[in-house]
Amino acid sequence: MNPPPNITDPLVLFMPSGKRGRFPVGTPVLDAARQLGVYVESVCGGRATCGRCQIEVQEGNFAKHKIVSSNDHISPKGAKEERYERVRGLPERRRLSCSAQILGDLVIDVPQDTVINAQTIRKDADTRVIARDTAIRMCYVEIEEPDMHKPLGDLDRLKIALMKDWGLKNLEFDFYLLPQVQGILRKGNWTATAAIHKDADSDIARVIALWPGLKNEAYGLACDIGSTTIAMHLVSLLSGRVAASSGTSNPQIRFGEDLMSRVSYVMMNPDGREGMTVAVREAVSGLVDKVCAEGNVQRADILDSVFVGNPIMHHLFLGIDPTELGGAPFALAVSGAVRIKASDIGLKLNQGARLYMLPCIAGHVGADAAAVTLSEGPHRQDEMMLIVDVGTNAEIVLGNRTRVVAASSPTGPAFEGAEISGGQRAAPGAIERVRIDPDTLEPKYRVIGSELWSDQPGFAESVQATGVTGICGSGIIEVIAEMYLSGIISEDGVVDGSLSMRSPRIVPNGRTFSYVLKEGEPKITITQNDVRAIQLAKAALYAGTKLLMEKQHTDHVDRIHFAGAFGSFIDPKYAMVLGLIPDCDLDKVSAVGNAAGAGARMALLNRGYRREIEETVSRIEKIETALEPKFQEHFVYAMALPNKVDPFPKLAAAVKLPPRKAMSEDGAAGDATSRRRSREERAARRGRG
Repeated sequence: MNPPPNITDPLVLFMPSGKRGRFPVGTPVLDAARQLGVYVESVCGGRATCGRCQIEVQEGNFAKHKIVSSNDHISPKGAKEERYERVRGLPERRRLSCSAQILGDLVIDVPQDTVINAQTIRKDADTRVIARDTAIRMCYVEIEEPDMHKPLGDLDRLKIALMKDWGLKNLEFDFYLLPQVQGILRKGNWTATAAIHKDADSDIARVIALWPGLKNEAYGLACDIGSTTIAMHLVSLLSGRVAASSGTSNPQIRFGEDLMSRVSYVMMNPDGREGMTVAVREAVSGLVDKVCAEGNVQRADILDSVFVGNPIMHHLFLGIDPTELGGAPFALAVSGAVRIKASDIGLKLNQGARLYMLPCIAGHVGADAAAVTLSEGPHRQDEMMLIVDVGTNAEIVLGNRTRVVAASSPTGPAFEGAEISGGQRAAPGAIERVRIDPDTLEPKYRVIGSELWSDQPGFAESVQATGVTGICGSGIIEVIAEMYLSGIISEDGVVDGSLSMRSPRIVPNGRTFSYVLKEGEPKITITQNDVRAIQLAKAALYAGTKLLMEKQHTDHVDRIHFAGAFGSFIDPKYAMVLGLIPDCDLDKVSAVGNAAGAGARMALLNRGYRREIEETVSRIEKIETALEPKFQEHFVYAMALPNKVDPFPKLAAAVKLPPRKAMSEDGAAGDATSRRRSREERAARRGRG
């Protein structure tokens, strides 16, 4: 136990963390940093051989902090530090904190341009950081040579060295290492670096890899296996930095666009499960090759991995038949966290590399939703936070530190461009932004790949390579919201045919009317059926959210986060105009990008987060929308724009909403009190699963 600090002891301030404390003269800077919780990497155990513990002394009178800092207040370079500088080189003004000792007041900078800091920014838009406490620890040791008078085996002397230098007890070794230990120790001239794997709740530490001499590299993978795309990050376990990132389409798409079609494929084909498991594992292996090439890293240097995905992707990746998830009661084969060796599923990394999968929340709320929850942390705050991951099966989480509830809702593929006449996936040439003049009803739009609006000079030239090929999810949301704001469609989503006399954009289409967004080839038209498809999708999502709000006994949410790649491109204003989400201050609605990937990185870099999400998931209440009698009622009300019964006062204060008008199915204006419901609404009232 360290003695209490004395008021006369030197005052040391670490930047950029701002942590400070008093330490006796002669205290190594590295020890001071560790006592304050300032992470400074050291693989070599203070022997001045790894060079990861570099720091800089800032000189001058820091009046704000009442510190006069000087290089004279730190010990001169000793023999070990000089040896490192001579052999490896040390940048000017840099010192090794394991050798440098405190002699007086100091302001010490932990350089952010080296791979030695313990934290990494979780995402650009967020100031939170991921504190590094990985399940893998690299430990350099010097081992006693064999002695005829001390008949201990090489492995046993290695254990003693690890316990003496690093305090590691209850050590176990992966079996594959036993035949290699003697050769490794002799090759390293009785020095070695051991990779130690230890879970947060385990008393057992396990040596999973061993190298001769000093090993200064260790990496991990954080991977989000989505039904459409797979995203992977290669992360340094010693610094937390992302060394490389890559993504690819999920090859399982060839077996079925949506999740249920893939389950059906497994049911109908004896080798269906195996085929999809092989496909996704090969795609993951291909991504490993890509990130290793980009990051100039060897597969053998990857020691840990964290994977997340929805329940069906989770099961197929692990080689589990997902058939039971195809129908009630949607039973998971395994819901808790999975801890295995990467080699158990044929993933070729370091032979001892580990693989961790976050727990699933429910049958259709998976490990990806758990990762999003970990990333955004509703359970850590007082505000009522709504998290929505929009996809073919939307995952919804609502709660605060008191209680968290979750559900899934069958939105279908409309938001991804399917079932829409001009719809397509987000790609160059797809319309992603739309505005409609409320007076002339003339549109303007932007496409992926160009920064210009369609009414700006140079637009045609800017899209010459790609053309204007269709409309993607964010564009679909905006065009329908704009059609409502400009009066082209009523609150019930019916295209107003009477406007055809005002604008050639309104054209008859059988018994209904359509809106021409783009003339030419291809002609892109928003039909009545397109509007209905979006209404059905958004109503399912809103109804699921409404159920969770009722379970929480709340009539409002304080903050809304859109997760997922699609959510990153949704304009919160138009999502609310559409009635996709409940009323909320627009400045408290934000896109959080691939939050599932961020959660996977958190679990990779800090084993404490693994324990946190496992405990959180065990407390999350799962709501099955299909079994809730009020789902249909909420669904019918949510078919209207923004909603038939729920007020949107905060939205109305920010956006001029049109006066309510009702239309008959053929687009003729009608009395709001005697309007006819659409075929879809009547079908919904009769019951929609």
